[in-house]
Amino acid sequence: MKPHFLAACITSALVLSVGCSQSSESQSTITPVKAEASSLSPLEHEARIKLATLKSMMDEARNKNIDVTREETLEWFSEQFLTFASWDEANPAAIEAAFGYERYYAKDKEKLALDLPGFERQKVIDILDKGIDELGQELRGEIKRRPVNKVDWQGTKAGDNMFISNGKPIFPYDYFSKSVGQPLTNTDVYNDHLGALYHGGENLYEVDHDRAINSFLLKEDGTFDQDLMKELTDIPDTNIGFLYYWIMGIPEWVEEQEPEVRKGRSLFTGFDIDNPLARDVWGKIIRRTGELTKGKKVTELGFVLANEPHWFAEKDFWTARFDEMTSISSYTLNNFRHWLSDKYAGDLASLNTNWGSNFASFDDVQIDIPIDSALLGKPIWYDWTRYNMDRSTNWFAFMQSELHAVNGDADTHIKIMPRMFMDNVRSGGIDTEALAELTTMVGHDAKSFGSENIRPGKSSKWIEKYAYNWGYVAMFHDFMESVAPNKININSESHFLSSGQWRDLDTRPSYVRSVYWLATLLGMDANMGWFWARDPDGSPEDRLEGELDFFDPGLAGAYAGSNNMQPQVTNEVTQVMFDLNSFSEEIIELREQPRPLRLFYSETTAINTDDYMTKEYALYEDLFFEGLPLGFVTKNIIEKQDNSAWDTVVVYNNPNVNDAEFSALQSYLDQGGTIILDAISLRLNEYGQTRKQTLKASKGKLITLDANADIAKIKQVALTEVADSMPDVMLKEDNSEPFKTTTWRTVKQPDGSYLVNILNVGHNTVALDLSLSNAQKVSITNMMTSNAMGSSFELASEGVLLLKVTPQ
Repeated sequence: MKPHFLAACITSALVLSVGCSQSSESQSTITPVKAEASSLSPLEHEARIKLATLKSMMDEARNKNIDVTREETLEWFSEQFLTFASWDEANPAAIEAAFGYERYYAKDKEKLALDLPGFERQKVIDILDKGIDELGQELRGEIKRRPVNKVDWQGTKAGDNMFISNGKPIFPYDYFSKSVGQPLTNTDVYNDHLGALYHGGENLYEVDHDRAINSFLLKEDGTFDQDLMKELTDIPDTNIGFLYYWIMGIPEWVEEQEPEVRKGRSLFTGFDIDNPLARDVWGKIIRRTGELTKGKKVTELGFVLANEPHWFAEKDFWTARFDEMTSISSYTLNNFRHWLSDKYAGDLASLNTNWGSNFASFDDVQIDIPIDSALLGKPIWYDWTRYNMDRSTNWFAFMQSELHAVNGDADTHIKIMPRMFMDNVRSGGIDTEALAELTTMVGHDAKSFGSENIRPGKSSKWIEKYAYNWGYVAMFHDFMESVAPNKININSESHFLSSGQWRDLDTRPSYVRSVYWLATLLGMDANMGWFWARDPDGSPEDRLEGELDFFDPGLAGAYAGSNNMQPQVTNEVTQVMFDLNSFSEEIIELREQPRPLRLFYSETTAINTDDYMTKEYALYEDLFFEGLPLGFVTKNIIEKQDNSAWDTVVVYNNPNVNDAEFSALQSYLDQGGTIILDAISLRLNEYGQTRKQTLKASKGKLITLDANADIAKIKQVALTEVADSMPDVMLKEDNSEPFKTTTWRTVKQPDGSYLVNILNVGHNTVALDLSLSNAQKVSITNMMTSNAMGSSFELASEGVLLLKVTPQ
């Protein structure tokens, strides 16, 4: 383990980093950092002068009882990144190697490594300039900010649908995959600046050993590996946190007893989930770890049942390079046969008709896996895809039931990839709705794109209209919140800052603020960002230096161009979380409004067509900028939730629905609901067979559209139907474009005023006119600054406003 970075000293009124020492065993390519006053680069010299200025202003502010939590974090990150820049400058070969592992940067790796220290120092100067300006405004009485509501890392509790800290809602934050190798008690890594959630079992390699809950805990003789278990039980019971069931590997002794155990594996699930021995192993592990951690603070944010689960069984899919789902086990095949027998109610003739087969019995059914995508829309495609979803839901139900057998209060969630819902592909074995219903918390790793996709051939069409890919965040959250409105929503690996598909070294702080604000407004209660990989001395964490007998070039590539090299990004993450937590009650109030307009979602159509989500998103996008919260309904939502919670359901582009989905829609009309129905929906069942029944208005209102009705027409009809639920506060937008880019939410307060949140996700500054629907005059206060505003104002690209609007 490398020694921690030495403390700073003060020389000539400048705070100077005094250099980190490495152990005698360090590789010769890693150079200790030493900094003397005379050897500081001009940029670091300038940064340290500004740091001294900021500190002096902070002292003045404290004397005036002005909260300086924001500035304390700014100071901390500035110091950290000046240290990082010095390390990077002293170790160009290591930084060049990191850039080289990411193919997007590889050709320029030498120049990028050379330029990085100066880039980091300049960005420190930039954030210091902004912080000095903002604190100066408060010191001069030009603005008044609300003091920061800090996360209580020891005492925060999970409520029914939010976390509570000191009697108020709170949004915990941290990083997933954080400085592996550093102890949880290291306050240079676990603090208010980076977050201080304790965690276990999050390593990205096969044989986890750092606070892990994995397959290797159970030995062949049925006893537990106490050394591995100690990594879990030794987690201090001081801070709240989360635990992972890391199901990536499987012991050799299991494979020896069950040669099929790896058939049907996937990237982060290293075994066949239908295998009885694998289930037995994991049942015992879950029960024992559930017992040992019962009531511990590290479980306050729940157990993550899986990391990005998927079982793509489609021929020539991108997962083929990981050798995923190239075959299925006898257990999976037999379970599929039983599923088919139940689905067809024992009617083998119907199965043979649908499949064009001549099986003598259900026990004789065979299927080629991976399945050919040319079969999409055919009954065999539907049956396998639907079964693949059901079997994974069954696996997670098993995991949860084992945990709840010994710890009934344990919270659970699953890190579901948004692509499993947002993309058109449904061959991955994930029913997003079913899993959101199953677990006690909603889990995912929602992402966004702050700039164009860096992968050749990948579309970034959204950038023609918007500053960032807000829709991937918004639509996914609106769906999850519609399915599970009363559950905590946890993003356990937020890819808002970078991902395998995008990163931008010069990422805009305004983007960071906007995307975190949007996600939290739409339901995100806690987030662990991807990723923090710096040790306190500035060096990359142990996994990236091979100190854990493991090196992952993919992880090294993720380090390049990430927030680990971006002071402007990392600082802004914490700054926006400070502001969100300072206005947590207002954010919750804005979030928990009714969703009067709902879009009908059918998994049946999604399975049977290749463009369902593309078309669904087009309608969602057009409705998003009208000032009212959007939602979804499904068969289950109609059957399980209060139908009076919405006014109108739009059924658009849903040609295939099963009988249960059709019946749910008819039941909604029978109860007096309103449905807007396009010309192609509900005509076919799950097997593409024509449905004889049609919806009847009954006690409700059924508006049927002709075949010429486009999205603009559907939008017009839908907004007319929910006119009585439209917000009292209206925005008129001029952004010099033929489309809208400003979204707003509003909620009336007990005193007659309105709380209003506005975000501009477009490229251009927008001119806005705010008014009330009754034309009454208003006074407006910017709640972030406490300053009065006029009713006509501008909002920059990626700008965020939180306003109090009071009728006069």
